[in-house]
Amino acid sequence: MSPARPGTAEPPPEPGTDDALPAVAPQLRELRRRAGLTLEAAARTAGLSPAHLSRLETGQRQPSLPVLLSLARVYGTTVSELLGETAAERDAVVRAADMEPTRAGGWTYWQAGSAGRGMQALRVHVPHGAQGDIVRVHPGEEWLHVLRGRLRLRLGDTAHVLAPGDSAHFDSLTPHRIAAADEDGADLLFVHTLLQSPAAALCLGPAAGHRTPGETS
Repeated sequence: MSPARPGTAEPPPEPGTDDALPAVAPQLRELRRRAGLTLEAAARTAGLSPAHLSRLETGQRQPSLPVLLSLARVYGTTVSELLGETAAERDAVVRAADMEPTRAGGWTYWQAGSAGRGMQALRVHVPHGAQGDIVRVHPGEEWLHVLRGRLRLRLGDTAHVLAPGDSAHFDSLTPHRIAAADEDGADLLFVHTLLQSPAAALCLGPAAGHRTPGETS
């Protein structure tokens, strides 16, 4: 039996793996596409070879539990979803009385949508001068709508001041930062798609070291 060649990224078959897990190929492919990742990018982040991930997505191989855990982190989901298990039905309506405020670094957040969705919706109070010069860059899209106060939004080299009723919708790979323009702060609705980028910091909130809703480690 010849020894394995050094540098080979393809792991050996694992005994019993083929029968231990359901066919997850379509789900793996769908979650990667939903995350907006190419085969090469997803494989690199998960520590796999593109060829091995391709075989997983076409059903030629079944993933081991460590591979499932790694892919779940990359796609910002759970192993249960990767396996295609049906989650409990989420309520479509979020009542105001059920929105518990979360505070971090002077910012206040209210969850305005269900957890585990492809988008996260928040109602946010932005305090004056809390973010300073923190600039965020990460995959995804963001949409915000100012409810009260004025908001300073910098996108790349362009600065904007948004008044109540104004909105912005932008690619999160554009360097951006926000801050309240008034001493009383600003209130806004905020929707983002960060599930595909678990390593990225939420563009809202304080500097690194503080955990904010939607932010993953």
